[in-house]
Formats: sequence, structure tokens, C-alpha cells
Amino acid sequence: MDPVVIPILVAAIVVVFLVAATVRIVPQARRYNIERFGRYRRTLQPGLNFVLPVADRVNTKLDVREQVYSSDPKPVITEDNLVVNIDTVLYYQITDPRAAAYEVADYLHAIDQLTVTTLRNVIGSMDLEGTLTSREEINARLRAVLDEATGKWGIRVNRVEIKAIDPPNTIKEAMEKQMRAERDKRAAILHAEGERQAKILTAEGTKQKDILEAQGTQQAMILRADGESKAVELVFQSVHRNNADAKVLAYKYLETLPHLAQSDNNTFWVIPGELTEAIRTVTGAFGDRSAGTGLPPAAQREDATDADASDKDHVGAPEVAANSTLALDAVAAADEAAKQAAVAVSDAKAEAEAAGEARPPGRPPASDT
Repeated sequence: MDPVVIPILVAAIVVVFLVAATVRIVPQARRYNIERFGRYRRTLQPGLNFVLPVADRVNTKLDVREQVYSSDPKPVITEDNLVVNIDTVLYYQITDPRAAAYEVADYLHAIDQLTVTTLRNVIGSMDLEGTLTSREEINARLRAVLDEATGKWGIRVNRVEIKAIDPPNTIKEAMEKQMRAERDKRAAILHAEGERQAKILTAEGTKQKDILEAQGTQQAMILRADGESKAVELVFQSVHRNNADAKVLAYKYLETLPHLAQSDNNTFWVIPGELTEAIRTVTGAFGDRSAGTGLPPAAQREDATDADASDKDHVGAPEVAANSTLALDAVAAADEAAKQAAVAVSDAKAEAEAAGEARPPGRPPASDT
């Protein structure tokens, strides 16, 4: 080998080594701490960087992205002397690579121990129920303490979350029984409320039904009474308009007597005291007056003529001739009404006597009048 080639090769190797030792390429989101002769010199940023060979060296390579650190379950005692295991999740980010490398030896271990001590201080002032229901408060207090302590380490704690809180098994069983009892209590309350509402609604419906029925009955009675009142008024007006005298009214009175004994349940019938007077009025009004006078027919006709003339002097009095067809029909109707009334009276008396015979001993007989 040519002696000149060997020095050239050695020089080339030295140049390559120097170039390789001088150039440092830093990836994105990475930071390199450079020491010169064992002393911190600077922090290399992402991209192409040049350092002094042999004199400068890379001490630490740090990732400045947000990191997630999950700690192991740590036993913590609550205010009511119960031991619970708590898992935490920590979200942090390196903001100062120099402080993270030179201010603390192991920042992850330091953060973990600081989290445990802060948890024990916070949970120690709460009971179990407060611990289970105050996660947001615990997270806020943890973050405040960790952010203040890790600031000088070049680390920013973005978020702290409690992943799990595990009470003892006996406490879990007691909590399950309590929750089951609460659910049963709520179910019973809801069932009772439902029955109460159902009864209230049923009572309201019954009340409304009774009110509506009573209002309907009231309206029906009012309408029926109004109808009867109008009918009586119309009859009264018709009677006065036609100027009916006592004879016609007595005849209508006799017409209603047979209807008093038509019911099957009648065992006691009262005979009005005006019956004989009504019969006498009808027979005296429509009867043959010539039978008891003994006057000749001519005299009877003259008396009838005088009676008709005297009747005309009364305003509104009806004119009825004794020998007319109307008088004969009225006499026949009056005789028939009297017969029917007599039959009804006899039937009523017979029924009253039968009822008196069938009455129990010691009971006074019913009066017929």
C-alpha cells in the first residue's frame, strides 16, 4: 500500500468522526440537555444543532409532550377510621428541561410520593361518605398542591383524577344492604303514593258523578215542576176564560173519584167529606126538576123560561135547558159517576174491613174517614 494513502484514510476517518460528533439532530417534542466538561451548557431544540466534539455531550433526553402517570393503589385512612385504597391518574408536562433534569433526581417518584401524602391529608379530614361523593373537591386540592410543588421542578401538573376508591369488603356489603333498603323504601313510598293518588282520583270521580246525578235530578224535578205548574196554570186560565161554574167543577170532582182506588196497594181509602155535596150539586144542576114540583108542563116551561131569564142576568153563567140533549147527557154522566163513586166506596170499605180483620191483636183499627 502506498504510504501516502494511509494518512489520507486516517484523516478522512477523523473528519467523519468530528462531523458526526459535531452534528446533533433533535426530533420534534424532544429536548436535549448539553453539558460541556460536566457542566450544563444549553438545551438543544428540535432540528439540526452543532456541538463541540469531545467537549460537549448529551446528558438527558426529555419528552416535553403531556404525559400520563398511573400510580398503584395506596391505603388511606378516613376520618371515621376506615382504610380505603385509592388509585390516582396524573397528567403532567415538562416545561423546563433543565429544572426537570437538575432540580430533582426522579421527578416521577417525587410526584408519586407527593400525591400520596396530599391524599392522606385530604382524605383524613373526610369521612367515607364524603370521600365517595367529593371527588371533584379532592381532585382540585390535589392539583393545587402538586402544581405548587412541581413548579420549581420544571413540571406542570395539568390534571389529577381519582381512578378508584375501594373500601373494605365489609363496608361494601353494608353499603349494598343500605342501598337495597333505600331502594325498597323508595319503591314502597312510590307504591303508597300511587295507591293514594288512585283513591283520590276514584273519590273525586265518585264525587263528580254524585254531583252530576244530583244536578240532573234537580233539573229534572225543576223541569217537571215547571211543566206541572204551567199545566195547572193553563187549566186555571181555561176554567176562568170559559167561566165554569160550581156545577162543572163538581162534575169534574166526581170524575176523579174512581181513580183513587185503582192502585193495588191501597188498603186504606179516605172518602172526602165533599162527596155528598158534589153529588147533590150535580144532581141538583142537571136533574129533572119537574118531578117534585107538581106543576103542569106549561107552568114548568114558564118556570124554566123564568129561570133562563134570571140566569142571563148573571154575567158569564152557562145556559143549559132542562129538556135539551146536553142536559140529558149531563144527567146520564152524573148518574154514571155517582154509581162508580158508590161502587168505589163500597170496595174501599170492604178492603178496609178485610184489612181490619187481618190486623194483629192489640193494634187499633184504621179510621175510614
